[in-house]
Order: sequence, then structure tokens, then C-alpha cells
Amino acid sequence: MMKRPITISKAIFHSMACYGLAIGLALSTAASPAFAEEANHLVLVRDITSVEGVRENMLVGYGLVVGLRGTGDRQQTIFTVQTLANAMQKMGVLITPSTVVVKNVAAVFITATLPAFSRPGSKLDVTVSSIGDAQSLEGGVLLMSALHGPDGQVYAEAQGPLVMGGYSAGTGANRKEVNAANVGLIPQGAMVERDTSVDLSGFKTVSLLLRNPDFTTAADIADAVNREFHKSVAIALDSSRVDVNVADASSQSVTILISRVQNLMLKVHTPAKIVINERTGTIVMGGDVKLSPVSVIHGNLSIQVVTSYAVAGVMPVGAMKPGGGKDGKGGSQQILQPVVVPETNLNASEDAAQTMRLDEGANVDELVKGLHAIGTTAHDVVAILQAVRAAGGMQADLEVQ
Repeated sequence: MMKRPITISKAIFHSMACYGLAIGLALSTAASPAFAEEANHLVLVRDITSVEGVRENMLVGYGLVVGLRGTGDRQQTIFTVQTLANAMQKMGVLITPSTVVVKNVAAVFITATLPAFSRPGSKLDVTVSSIGDAQSLEGGVLLMSALHGPDGQVYAEAQGPLVMGGYSAGTGANRKEVNAANVGLIPQGAMVERDTSVDLSGFKTVSLLLRNPDFTTAADIADAVNREFHKSVAIALDSSRVDVNVADASSQSVTILISRVQNLMLKVHTPAKIVINERTGTIVMGGDVKLSPVSVIHGNLSIQVVTSYAVAGVMPVGAMKPGGGKDGKGGSQQILQPVVVPETNLNASEDAAQTMRLDEGANVDELVKGLHAIGTTAHDVVAILQAVRAAGGMQADLEVQ
């Protein structure tokens, strides 16, 4: 006996497909919060590490800013006039520093940061800061000045007009100053003169330095690199350094190797740390800081002293005033002055103590919310956190700034 083939109508098939799609969307929707939460903890290796040997360098120089509108250094700033005399001498003009009086020149320090792999012809931003008693550098132009590195060598030359972020106007009590008028910026104002590029081809090992040292994070970086290359090429030496062997990685170049390593993603373990700024009452919490069972009792004592003045009577003062009669011609009148006596009142009041309790597993965020609920100020919260840490109720590193 032949079996009849089973047929499914288009409507039934369409409904089954929609049902399956709905189930898939429901499952993906249910899993999306966990996936999103996991993705939020993932970071690139490039964001938490730097490569040893690939670094920036600080540059500093000394120079003159000219073209000021009478707001430069005054006569008592001797080194400004001496520098001007030396600059004029190089151009064939001899002047006596003691006889020079100028107000449109200011002595400045020039600072810049030399990036890694900088080559001659590259441009740098420079910051120009007054070191004399100039009132403002607005409208000034920096003369060509050499920028030196830590080894004393010249790595760049700076020159150009200043861009100011503030201004100064008026004199004396009518003077108004906005932001810093003695510090300016010259975008692309310095040109690199010396090659400081690092030869990566000579690297036998690429060392990754963690910006926030942590043993677990260092081990995770080494594991991620080993999984990427499918063999053991990386090792965590300590909490702040991970070494990657260039020869074992068998990469085309060190640059490609560093790029592959820096683009790996991993989960970062944030340390349990609380940073407190007592001056501003700012509290910053990092990591999942947990608390042991703790009770906090907080009360306010208010003492107010008020002084009031009351008139206790009058007393005669001075001499008799003539013409005190009814007709204004005879007799005399005594000058009287009221007597004022201060009265001091002392009012002391103490609010009822507010109590809150946190159970096992509570975090600092719940503690801070509870403290605000019972009426504590930001400075009270700082003091209470310090006391809880001293009592052993907080398992975290507490840093007070």
C-alpha cells in the first residue's frame, strides 16, 4: 500500500516560520543584556598597555616674544633685555642692555612633546609661557628658538604667532582678565630637526607595559596572545609587563605583530579602590567594592550664638545746653544719650541620631545612597567611609587626595 505524501500548505509553513523567527528573536532579546554587559567589560590591549621603547619625549626651550602692545616685561626683568641684546648682536646691531627700555618684548619658556617615530620636517604644537612680569602675551610673535631634549641636543625649532585662550584689559581697579593671558599656543609652530624614530626591526622581544599594573590582567593578556598565535609566544613577567617573543610569533614584521597584539580584546578586572577628595567632597569608586555587615549612627549637634542689643535707659552726656526754657530764652537742657546693652543668647540643639545598617554583600554605592537618605553631607560621607575602612568593614583600597 502506497503512503500518501504529506503536504504543508503555504499558510501553515508561513506561520511556522514566523513562530520560529519569534522564538529566535525572543532568545536573542533575552541574551542581549548579558551579551551587552559582557561587551562593556571588553577592552583592546592597545587601550591598557604601551610598548616599551615606543614613547614620547619632552622638549623645552627659551626665547623671546615680540610685538606686544606695551604689555611685555618691565625694566627690572634683566634677563629679557640681555637676551634681546644678544639677539641684536647676532644680527650685527650692538646695544647696551642698561640703556634699553622696551615694553613690547617678553622672555618665555617653550615646551613641546616629541612623538615617537618623529622625523625631520614633522610639525609639533608648542606652548609658550611667560617667565617675567609681562602682563599679557596677546598679539605676540615668538622668535626662532631651539627646543632641547633631556640629553641637551636640539630636536626642533619653534617660531610663529601666538594663539591666546584669554585676554587682559584695563589697568588698576578697572582691570579685567579672562583665563590665562601669559600662556599661549602655536599650532604646528615647531619643526623637527632630528630623526628620533625607533628601529623596530632590531626588536627580539615586544614588551607590553600595563598602565594599571595587575597580575590577573597581565596573565589574561598573555593567554589572549597565545590563543591568537595558537602557540606559546607570550609570558607575563610580573603585574606590569608581558613579553612577546618576535621569533616564535613568526610574523612578517614587528609592526604587524604589534598591530595584531594591540587589537586583541579581553576582559579587564577593575581593582576594588575608592578615591576620596576631601577638599571637594568627591568620591569615585572603582571595581565591585563589597562591605561586611556594618551599622552607621549619625547625629548632628548644632550650637548657635546670637547677640542682640536692647535699650536699658538714658544717661546724661556733655554740658548743659542753654535755651531750654519754654519760651526758648532761659534755663538749660541736659543732653541725654540712650544706653544700649548687648544680650547674648546661646541655643544648642542636637538632632536625633540617624541609624542605618547594611547586610553582608552590600556595596559602597548602596552605602552612599543610604547615607544621603539619612541626611549626611558629602564631607560626612568622606569621614564615614574612612571610619568604615578603619573598622575593617570595607575590603578595598582607600586613597585620600
